[in-house]
Amino acid sequence: MKEDLPILQDFIEDCKMRNMSSRTLRAYRSDVRRFLEIVPDYEEAGEKEIRRYLSKLKDEMDLAHKTLENNFASVSSFYEYLIYEDIVDKNPVLPVRKRYLSGYKKESPDNGSKRQVPKPNEMSGFINYIPKIRDKAIVLVFLKTGVRRNELIDINIDDINWEDYSIQLKDKPKRSNTIVYFDRETARVLREWIEARNKRNLDTKALFVGEQKGRLKRHGVYQAVVRWAEKYGLHEPNSDDSKEKLTPHTLRHVFTTYLIRNGMKREYIKELRGDTRDEAMDIYHQIDHDELRKEYQACMPELGIV
Repeated sequence: MKEDLPILQDFIEDCKMRNMSSRTLRAYRSDVRRFLEIVPDYEEAGEKEIRRYLSKLKDEMDLAHKTLENNFASVSSFYEYLIYEDIVDKNPVLPVRKRYLSGYKKESPDNGSKRQVPKPNEMSGFINYIPKIRDKAIVLVFLKTGVRRNELIDINIDDINWEDYSIQLKDKPKRSNTIVYFDRETARVLREWIEARNKRNLDTKALFVGEQKGRLKRHGVYQAVVRWAEKYGLHEPNSDDSKEKLTPHTLRHVFTTYLIRNGMKREYIKELRGDTRDEAMDIYHQIDHDELRKEYQACMPELGIV
């Protein structure tokens, strides 16, 4: 039998940790394996690719409607795992299920899409509660820049421009803009962390490092956020409700929400998030980064971090 792809193995291990039955595990493995064979570029797949996948199952494989519903439930769970691991930003299966598969209507209205958005004073209390300067800096960078987890991991010290409070991110397939900004309180915490970091005689340019003196990995970054969020009461690890979670991906959502609520233009927010330019005019629309930086500083709330 052909060996499962590593991402499928990781997904099944995650399902085991969630205490799913052996029957469910078998179904998930079979359904997601079929999906990955047909849609190998799963990270970049959108609604168009998911519709083609559905058509292939219906027309070429002639699967019954109930079988289609079950298959799409499995694939949707796979994408929720990818979102949890900060590999993708959204679940492209949900709108296709809603339009073409009646079983979708039985699900809860928000389908887990709503996330927790602590108010600025709540975020201030949480960040000031964090005792480790490295972890405090990690949470602030997530919150104030909106970067993804893999983008934060790849930041080096010399990627920081202290003159205009910006960070030059590495090129990534999903990111259209590689410059993000931070504010004065983030700069102060970053400098404090870098001073502590440099005392360790490290042989790496990485901004964030682990106990083994190497670049911090995905799990270490995740724990730097959720361990303190759980202690502070903002993260419930055993809940299936995304409104009771505070993870690196949640902080990207909070970043976006703060800017929206403070009146930033939609195109500016998309630029800062590095969203893929999916509209024809987006390609030709050039944003003045001096103006963008000023708008960012005006719209990003200061939290009173000490």
